[in-house]
Amino acid sequence: MHAEPADLKSLLLAAPGRPRLAVAESMTGGRLQARITEIPGASGFFLGGVTAYTLAQKVALLGVDEAHAAAVKCVSERVAGEMALGACRLFRADIALATTGYAEPSPADGVADPFAWVALAEAAGGGPKLVRVLRVDCSGAGRTEAQARVADAALDLLLGRLRAR
Repeated sequence: MHAEPADLKSLLLAAPGRPRLAVAESMTGGRLQARITEIPGASGFFLGGVTAYTLAQKVALLGVDEAHAAAVKCVSERVAGEMALGACRLFRADIALATTGYAEPSPADGVADPFAWVALAEAAGGGPKLVRVLRVDCSGAGRTEAQARVADAALDLLLGRLRAR
């Protein structure tokens, strides 16, 4: 599945209660927000996003657990989930997406190929809840291609969730 702008727009604008979307990015460096704002009518559902590229900003803006994030260099399933939950809270969004990962190999960290974690959270009665976290492997991709693949995967995750509602 590949999320097309028209599909996302129609599902977001037609969904009951018109869900408001927010984004927290790291590995994708703003590409996910750019893809969302390419959609005509994005101002009708997109609240905004934050590119928190450092540990300090992930902690300060999104409430990511500092000790865990430091231990994994900010790249884990848990960090992605905490980023999505933090974006839900920060923007008071109904749905939030988050990305964190390695855009290129990092031999010093034992990373041979680019990969990322993508998370989706939703607002719930007592606060946001984590809905799904998935790993996106980008073997053989260069930096910008890996970032694009991860942004696409995040949008596909959102599209699947909207279709399931």
